[in-house]
Amino acid sequence: MHPYTNRLINETSPYLLQHAHNPVDWFPWGEEAFNKSKEENKPILVSIGYAACHWCHVMERESFEDPQVAAIMNQHFVNIKVDREERPDVDHIYMDAVQAISGSGGWPLNVFLTPDKKPFYGGTYFPPRRAFNRSSWPEVLEAIAKAYKEGQGKIEEDAETLTEHLKKSNAFGTATNEIKYNRENVATAFQNMMKTADTDWGGFGKAPKFPQTFSIIFLLRYAHLNKNEVAKVQALLCLDKMMQGGLYDHAGGGFARYATDTQWLAPHFEKMLYDNALLVMAYTEAYSLTKEEKYKEVIEETLAFIERELMHSDGGFYSALDADSEGEEGKFYVWTYEEVMNTVLKDPSLFCRYFDISEEGNWEGKNILFVKTPVVEFAEKENKEVACVSEIVAAGKKDLLEKRSERIRPQLDDKILLGWNALMTSAYCKAYAVLGKDHYLEVAKKNIQFLFQNFQNSDSLFFHTWKGGAAKYPAFIDDYSYLIAALLDLGQVSSDFSYFVEAEKIATAVVSGFSDSEDCLFYFTHKDQEDVLLRKKEVYDGATPSGNATMAFNLYQLGIILNNEEWSRRSEKMVSLLADLSIKYPTSFGVWLNIYMQMVYGTDEVAIIGVRAHQMAHELWAYYFPNKIVMIDTNKNENFPLLQGRFVDGETLIYLCRNYACQRPVKTVAGLLELLR
Repeated sequence: MHPYTNRLINETSPYLLQHAHNPVDWFPWGEEAFNKSKEENKPILVSIGYAACHWCHVMERESFEDPQVAAIMNQHFVNIKVDREERPDVDHIYMDAVQAISGSGGWPLNVFLTPDKKPFYGGTYFPPRRAFNRSSWPEVLEAIAKAYKEGQGKIEEDAETLTEHLKKSNAFGTATNEIKYNRENVATAFQNMMKTADTDWGGFGKAPKFPQTFSIIFLLRYAHLNKNEVAKVQALLCLDKMMQGGLYDHAGGGFARYATDTQWLAPHFEKMLYDNALLVMAYTEAYSLTKEEKYKEVIEETLAFIERELMHSDGGFYSALDADSEGEEGKFYVWTYEEVMNTVLKDPSLFCRYFDISEEGNWEGKNILFVKTPVVEFAEKENKEVACVSEIVAAGKKDLLEKRSERIRPQLDDKILLGWNALMTSAYCKAYAVLGKDHYLEVAKKNIQFLFQNFQNSDSLFFHTWKGGAAKYPAFIDDYSYLIAALLDLGQVSSDFSYFVEAEKIATAVVSGFSDSEDCLFYFTHKDQEDVLLRKKEVYDGATPSGNATMAFNLYQLGIILNNEEWSRRSEKMVSLLADLSIKYPTSFGVWLNIYMQMVYGTDEVAIIGVRAHQMAHELWAYYFPNKIVMIDTNKNENFPLLQGRFVDGETLIYLCRNYACQRPVKTVAGLLELLR
């Protein structure tokens, strides 16, 4: 029996439920809390985090579970707990505020508001006692309470100034400079990207290191389009080092969120659905370009992990696995030398040498599986056949996975998010295209069906999150943009054009509900949503693609598929607004940069029409040419411009249009590749 229970007990978010027995009088984000703040003239404390966040757990254990600290919070503040994954709109606004106040941000995010939701102070983690040059949490609480009591007018003035700053920052990066669409600009972006590239260990910048999949995909495409070996080497180095490092779960598949070191050895061990979706997409491009088996293996192992550990029985995908288990970060994933020697049945000594496993350990006295030497070089050093080493490694990984299943598992964040699921659908579509496994297409279809059945609010409007049979919160621009992108991917690989029809319908609703009358970008929230301080426009490509960048690409593709000139023009205008920034700061605007490059180099519009269309499509997907739209038609479909008047009885023909010109039809994939050269 818990001595305390607060209002969060009625929530569905695993993160909020983790705090349901804190002595803090937590409220969820909503009118009850706002009204109490106004009635009692108390400032609001909003504390934002997520279920897989290590430092969020630390602050909870140290401060929010402490009755004395809770008493200070309850006396002076109306306390609101927010799951940033449920309410990214709230998180974005107050993260911007804290970054403006302190110059940095992160989670847990703790921000203080006036009763009308305007921020005036905030920070991230605060220790229970003064340490690391940081004030203690009780000191911060007492100081804020005192300042509010004694100088409320000044605080309200400061909050108003900060809010105005946040509103103005919405226009950042959207200057209307005339931008030229040319290859020189793309080359400049490539050079700028390489300035921050780690050419020894892959990735960009110094530790901590994030996967940066958009930058890797840009490098792969740039390498292909320009026959540029430097770009190719850097992209593949990034992918190789990540999959050899501890960022990758060698025993069970799937990637952690980021590495804390330069060499990708030690991750923060949480595993997020979106990271794994984006990384699968990057590895499918690498496999398509190189045909190297190691990339195929990573794709297959990662998707096997997704299905084993993050999949709802009806086809949805859960959000994340925690970094901690038994109160210790990474405990589920690390090994002692003795454990491995006693668990691996076939040549455990060789297995340990391959994965850098030793008695002293390679991380905090334990071992993270880490491939220091790729298998070909390792086999040569060991004087063994590559196939023999690969067999020992594969068998040992299975042994460890089986043994690990006996351990206490990290907590599962079992809410299902619309946007992240759509990203995973796209990943499955791309894996199906390059690996040809029918199962992957079936998973993608089942997921989309799940989303339409459980998230649809009305004809073209959706909810953001679902758990236990209930969906809630209006969907955001990211959700809609990723969903449209998934429908476009699914329509292309399945030849079921009803997905294109749905994409058009939802895009029309997005244009109507999220557009800004001042410019061509989209707001993060729908025009009918009124429970936030302001409507933001997000343009950065961060851990997930910018909803605006994704919508620009969606409108670009739909413009071609539907011959919708208005959407084509809007897409070009959106990309023009961000082009200058994309070229100067390519690692922060990777998705925008990829669209810009596609607009510069042109899109291959491929229609495969006739009885053998599916067979030819699979043949075609074996080749790497990334900037394409493919439509497969076996049924004389006349509803789409790319297909009209092209069906010839008894024949299968491939049509190619690019740069507003169509080539003569060909009868083989080899013939198409000739045209593409």
